[in-house]
Amino acid sequence: MTEPIANNVTVQDTQNASSVVKHPVTDRVLHALAVSKRGCDELLPEAEWVQKLARAEATGTQLRIKLGLDPTAPDIHLGHTVVLNKMRQLQDLGHQVIFLIGDFTSMIGDPSGRNTTRPPLTAEQIKVNAETYYKQASLVLDPDKTEIRYNAEWCDQLGARGMIQLASRYTVARMMERNDFHDRFHSGSSISVHEFLYPLMQGYDSVALKSDLELGGTDQKFNLLMGRHLQAEYGQEAQCILTMPLLVGLDGVEKMSKSKNNYIGISEAPNDMFGKLMSISDDLMWRYYELLSFSSLEDIAKLKAECDAGRNPRDAKVQLAQEIITRFHSAKAADDALADFNNRAKGGVPDDIPEVTLTGAPLGIGALLKQANLVPSTSEANRMIEQGGVKIDGAAISDRGLKVEAGVYVVQVGKRKFARVTLG
Repeated sequence: MTEPIANNVTVQDTQNASSVVKHPVTDRVLHALAVSKRGCDELLPEAEWVQKLARAEATGTQLRIKLGLDPTAPDIHLGHTVVLNKMRQLQDLGHQVIFLIGDFTSMIGDPSGRNTTRPPLTAEQIKVNAETYYKQASLVLDPDKTEIRYNAEWCDQLGARGMIQLASRYTVARMMERNDFHDRFHSGSSISVHEFLYPLMQGYDSVALKSDLELGGTDQKFNLLMGRHLQAEYGQEAQCILTMPLLVGLDGVEKMSKSKNNYIGISEAPNDMFGKLMSISDDLMWRYYELLSFSSLEDIAKLKAECDAGRNPRDAKVQLAQEIITRFHSAKAADDALADFNNRAKGGVPDDIPEVTLTGAPLGIGALLKQANLVPSTSEANRMIEQGGVKIDGAAISDRGLKVEAGVYVVQVGKRKFARVTLG
C-alpha cells in the first residue's frame, strides 16, 4: 500500500520493502569509504554506508547525498564549507549531491544548540539570503552536477492535515531526549511548540528527497537521525548520516559564526581573507588544514612534521591562505594578497585603499575615524587610540582630543584598515 503525504511525495509500506542484497566490498568501495570518513566526526551506521557504496558500484547507480542549509544570513563562511567540501569529495566519486535550501524551515528557526527560542526569519529576509546561497556554494560544488532544491516545494503542500499526520510519527518523550530541549525544560527556559516541528520537517526533507546519506555539523545529529527514523516510518531505506566537526572561529574558542564576528566569508575580498587566515593560532591552523584543505593527509602530516622540526609555521599558514583564496578567487588574487600582507607587515600602505572625502576641518580624530568608516563608533576610536592602533601618515596617534586640520592623510586603524582621507 502507499500513503500520500504530499502531492509529489509517495512512500511505500515497510512490509513491502525489498530484502537487502549484499554486494562485494572492493578496493574502490574502501577508497570511497576513506574519502567519506576523512575529517568526519561520525559516520552512522558505517556498515550500512559500506553496503550502499558497494551496491552503487555493483549496479552503476548513484547514491543521493543531501545537505540542507537554512539561509539565515546572506553569506556563506568557511565554517559552512566544511560540509560543502565533503559534498564535493563525494560528488567527485560520481554520486548525486543535493544542495537543499531550507526556505520553509528558516521560517521555523532551527533550535539546535540554542538555549532560547530562535526568532524565525521573515519571507523577505529568506528570499534575499537564499539568492546568494547557491551562487556561493557553486564555488565549492560542481554546479553542473548539483541538484538544487527548496524545501517549501513539498513542505507547503502538507497543510494542517499533513503536518498533524507527520507529527504523529514521533513522540514528545523522544523529542525531550534532545539535549537543548532537555536542558531548557529543566532550567525553566521556554520552549515553543513550533520548535518541535523543525527536526520533523528536516527529517521529512529526507523522505521527500529519498536521500541515501545526509551531511551536517555535529550539532545536527538529532535532526539527521530524525531523517532515518521518518524514512523507516514511511517504508524507505533509511539514510546514513555523516557529521562533520564545527569549525572554530578566528577567536579560537567559539564555532565560526557571523553573529560572533569570528568568521571568514567566502565572498570577502582576498586581502581580508588572507589577513584573517594569517591571524589564526599555529595550533588552530592544523585543524583548518584538516577540515578546509584539499591537500592529502600525507602531505599535511609531512608539512606539520617539518614545522615541528623547526620550519616557520608562518610558511604553512601562507600556503593554506593561498590555497583557500585561489579556490574562492584566483591564483593571481592569492599572490596579490600575499604581497599586500607582506607590505603591510613592513609598515607599507596597500595600493587599493578607499578614498574618503570629509568636511568640517578641524575635525576631532574620533569623529574622523567614525565618518571614514574605520571604526563603528567614537568610543571604539578612543579605545583604538589608547591601544596605539591608530596612525596618520605612519605616525601613531595617542591624543584622543586631537583636532585634524584640512589636508590629505593616509589613516590606519589596526593592521588592516586603511583610508586616504581628504578633509576640507
